[in-house]
Amino acid sequence: MPVWLREYSWRQTGSAVYLSLPLRGVRVTPANIFCADQYLKVSIPPFLFEAILYAPIDDTNSTAKVGNGIIFFTLYKKEVAMWDSLTLATANKEKLQYLRENAVLKAHEKAKEETKAKKVTKQEHKKYALEATMKLEEAERKRIEDLKEKERQKVTKELALWKKQQKDAEKQKRVQKEGELHQEVEQLKEKKKEKMNKTRIPNEETSETRLKPTKGCHGSYSMFSENLKEEQLPAPRSAATIKINFTSRVFPTALRESRIAEEEEWLRKQAEARRTVSADLSEVEDLKEEEKNPDWLKDKGNKMFATGNYLAAVNAYNLAVRLNNKLPLLYLNRAACHLKLRNLHKAIEDSSKALELLTPPVPHNEHARVKAYVRRGTAFCQLELYAEGLQDYEAALKIDPKNKTIEKDAEKIRHLIRGTMQDS
Repeated sequence: MPVWLREYSWRQTGSAVYLSLPLRGVRVTPANIFCADQYLKVSIPPFLFEAILYAPIDDTNSTAKVGNGIIFFTLYKKEVAMWDSLTLATANKEKLQYLRENAVLKAHEKAKEETKAKKVTKQEHKKYALEATMKLEEAERKRIEDLKEKERQKVTKELALWKKQQKDAEKQKRVQKEGELHQEVEQLKEKKKEKMNKTRIPNEETSETRLKPTKGCHGSYSMFSENLKEEQLPAPRSAATIKINFTSRVFPTALRESRIAEEEEWLRKQAEARRTVSADLSEVEDLKEEEKNPDWLKDKGNKMFATGNYLAAVNAYNLAVRLNNKLPLLYLNRAACHLKLRNLHKAIEDSSKALELLTPPVPHNEHARVKAYVRRGTAFCQLELYAEGLQDYEAALKIDPKNKTIEKDAEKIRHLIRGTMQDS
C-alpha cells in the first residue's frame, strides 16, 4: 500500500501557484513527477502524492525544483484568477477518475506529438547535414579538379618548352652540320685547284725555240723548224690557306693520358642505354608521350625531390627504371630518395646498381661514382655497419682526394669505429 503524502504548503498569485512538498530521505528524479493541465502526481515508492487541481495550468512552462528534501513546484495558471483551494474538492469519485484518465491520455498524445516533432526535426537536421556534406564534397571535388587542371596545364607548358628546346637543339645541329659541310666543300675545291696547278707544265725558258742554221744551207732552218710552235708560259700559282681541323674529344684529358678503349666503351654503353626501352609495350601503351621518356621522368623526379615530395620522386624514378634499366643516374637519384625516407636497404641496393652501371671508370663518370659511394656509405653507417661505410667513403676519397667534406665524414666514422672497439 502506498503512503499518501498529506503535508504540503502552497501559496498563490493571480497568475501562478507555488507548492512545496516535503520528501526527506528519498531520491527524486524527473521520472517520479507527472504533471498535466489539471492533474499533478508524485510517485516515489512507497510515497504517493496526487492532486486534481482547482483549475487548468500551463503544464509546458510549469517547473519543479528538488533540493534539501523538498520539491518546489511553480505552476502557471492558464487564466488569471484566485483559486479557492489547491485541489478540486467538490468533484465526485467518477469525475476524479475521468480527470485522471483524461490527463494520462493527453500526456500520451503530447508525448507522441513531441516524438513526432523530434523525428521531423531529426529528419530535417539529417537532410541539412546531407546537403551540407554534399556541398562540401562538391567544393572539394571542384578544388581537386582545379588542382588537376593547373597541374595538367603546368605539365603541358613544360612539355611544350621541352619540345621547343629539342627543336632548337636540332636546328642548331643542322646549321652546324651545314656549316661543316660547306667547309668541307671549300676544302675539296681548294685541293682540286691545287691539284690542277700541279699538273700544268712548269715555266722554263723562252716562249719559242729557234734552231741554228746548218753549214751549206745558208739562210735556211733545220727540217724540224716547221713543226715547232710557240710555247705559252703557265699562269702564276694562286695563294691559298690550308685549314687544319682536329678531331673533337668528349673527355678533357690529353690523348696520351687517357684510356681510349675505356672511354669509347663508356660512350657506347651510354648510347645503347639511351636507345633501350626495357618495359613491356603493353605496360607503356597507356602512358602519355612525355611519360615514355626516361629523361623527362628523371627531371620530374628531381623537381619532386627538390620540393621534399620524396615518395612522388621515387614513383617517377620507378617508372623511368621500368622504361630503361640501363641508366645509372636513375638508380643514383632513387637512392637519395630512399635515404630521405629511411629505406636504407633499398638505398644500398640502388647505389650498388648505379656503381655496377658506372663502368668502366672514366673521368666522365667520376662525380657520379663519388655520389654512389657516399650514399651507400651513409646507408651503411645509419645501419651501424661502420666498417662497410668507411670502406665506401675511402673509395670515394680515392676518386676525389681534395673533397674536404668526405674526408671529415670519413674521420668521424673512424672515430666511431675506435669508440666501438674500446667499448667492446
